[in-house]
Amino acid sequence: MQAARGTSVDSSDSGSTDQRRTVLSSRRGWTVFAVVATVLYIADQVSKRAAVEHLASRDDVRLVGEFLQLHLTRNPGAAFSLGTGFTVGLSCLAVAATIVVLGVSRKVVDPIWAAGLGALLAGIAGNLTDRMLRDPGPFRGHVIDFLQLPNWPIFNIADISINVGAGLILLQVLRGIRIDGTRHADDEPADTAPSSERGPTEDDA
Repeated sequence: MQAARGTSVDSSDSGSTDQRRTVLSSRRGWTVFAVVATVLYIADQVSKRAAVEHLASRDDVRLVGEFLQLHLTRNPGAAFSLGTGFTVGLSCLAVAATIVVLGVSRKVVDPIWAAGLGALLAGIAGNLTDRMLRDPGPFRGHVIDFLQLPNWPIFNIADISINVGAGLILLQVLRGIRIDGTRHADDEPADTAPSSERGPTEDDA
C-alpha cells in the first residue's frame, strides 16, 4: 500500500513539474516573439521617419560605395515594389495577416519559431502602418522605402523583417520542428522500429 501511494504521489509530482515546464517554455517563447516584433517594428518606423526628414529632395547617400545607398521613394505596392496597382487589397491582406500571426503566436514555444513570427509581424505591421497613416489616405498610403542595392528594388527594414521571418519559419518546417517545439519524428509509433531491434515474439519462440 505504501509503495502504491508513493508511486501515485511521484506520478502526480512528475505531471505537475512537466506542466510547469510547459507553461514556462510557452511564456519564454511568447516573450521572444514580443521582443523581436517590438524591436524590429520600432527600428522600421524610426528609420522611415529619419529617411523622410533627411533624404527628401537630396541626392543619393552612399553608405557602402555603390553597393548600398540611401534613396527615398514612396511605394504604393508590396515588398520590393511588387503589386503597385493593388494598394487597398494589399492593405486588407496585411490586416488579415496581422490577425493570423497574433493568433498563431499564442501557441508558440520554440524560440526560432517565436523569432520568425515576431519578425514577420514587425514587417507586416511596419508597412501596414504606412498604408494606414501616410498619404494619400487610409488603406491607400504609400510605404516609405530607402535602402538601395544594385539591380534590386528599393526596400526598407520591414521588407527585410518579412523575409527573415519567413526564412526562419521555413527553416523550422524543413527541420520538422513544430511551433510548440516538438518534432514530427516524435509522433512515430514505437512498433515501427525494425524487427531486429524488437524483442522475440511468440512466432520466434
